[in-house]
Amino acid sequence: MAHSRLRSIGVLIASNLLGGVGVAAGISAGGLLAEQLASTSWAGFAQASSTLGAAIAAIPLATLATNKGRRRALSLGYVMSVIGALAVVGAAIAGNALALLVGMGLFGIAQAVNLQTRYAAAENVPFAARARGMSLVLWATTLGSVMGPNLLAPGNTFGASIGLPKYVGPFVFSMVAFAAAALVIALLFRPTPSTELEPDANHTGADAAVSATRPLGSLAALRWAARQPIARFAVALVAAAHAVMVMVMVMTPVHMEGSGDSLELVGFTISLHIVGMYGLSPVFGWAIDRFGAGAVALTGIGIEVAALITGFIAAGGNTPLMVAALILLGLGWSGAVLAGSSLLATITPPHIRVPLQGASDALMNYAGAGAAALAGPILALGGFQLVNTVAALVLAPAIILYIPATRAVRNLTGLTELN
Repeated sequence: MAHSRLRSIGVLIASNLLGGVGVAAGISAGGLLAEQLASTSWAGFAQASSTLGAAIAAIPLATLATNKGRRRALSLGYVMSVIGALAVVGAAIAGNALALLVGMGLFGIAQAVNLQTRYAAAENVPFAARARGMSLVLWATTLGSVMGPNLLAPGNTFGASIGLPKYVGPFVFSMVAFAAAALVIALLFRPTPSTELEPDANHTGADAAVSATRPLGSLAALRWAARQPIARFAVALVAAAHAVMVMVMVMTPVHMEGSGDSLELVGFTISLHIVGMYGLSPVFGWAIDRFGAGAVALTGIGIEVAALITGFIAAGGNTPLMVAALILLGLGWSGAVLAGSSLLATITPPHIRVPLQGASDALMNYAGAGAAALAGPILALGGFQLVNTVAALVLAPAIILYIPATRAVRNLTGLTELN
């Protein structure tokens, strides 16, 4: 059975690597393509459409996972992303900017799938190693995020060779990556029966059988979480940590370029930020399993606060501090999101757990989209210092909700007795 679990994690890592490459390759070209088809003011809508697509897809994917199993949900999600990439290619050929945004929305489903693979990993490792399993799958995103943008130039060359418009070639690469990820999941993913994985499990494998209890809807799952101090904290933490990261990250290139930093330095800073987000995720996963999710959650919050303070100071023109702030921001996001996700992964009734995970991912993406939309006006109003100040306020609910969560359980290491 240990070999079967390793195989399952390996399959999820491979699919997440392919999915990460596909997402990063397309996202790096999406804004340029939107600008080419419409205007500069449209460039940001490509990313926004992709993020909204991920948010909208999160709950249906979780519902499908509850009813039909993770394998079908994840593979179908990647298939929908293939259709989205194909729609982007068609929109570019037709010169239709609105169709491009629709295609980018479907394309963004791959982001939701990549996120939900972490929960699939948690369900297929021993209970005590759930955070490490999740972190290893997320770590694969590091490679995809680094490789994907580097496919922009080769993708353009390939696209031109087959007569496609500029910036469309990378989406062909995305289609291939998503299709390969779908095949890897559909053909190779064989979930380990969860009866060995949870200390009080009363259900069988994630795909073999679904709980006899009728699954909750997403809103009902959120209402249930609102009455549970630890679940409430976990949902708030994931959404707040992600919103803070997005709010600061999307405005960093604008601020740095406006301060006279080169585009090369801006790109290098964002690359280090991405490495911070995913590169040390196995370390945080180990720490969660060793010291508890509560300790790592508090550490992640603390690192994000340190990043915001550093960014506030760096706004005066200190480029090395700005780079440090973005690295810290990525590390804080990694610790906080993994800790919150590991708490959600330990809810043992599957009719509650999986819908709540989908609802949490949806809130996470909606929070990110809202933060991105507000970040520009905030920067225009008060500069990068105000962006960091507002981001600190966004963290406040998670910090406040941490207190009743610690009262509910002395050490936040699991939610095994919530029902």
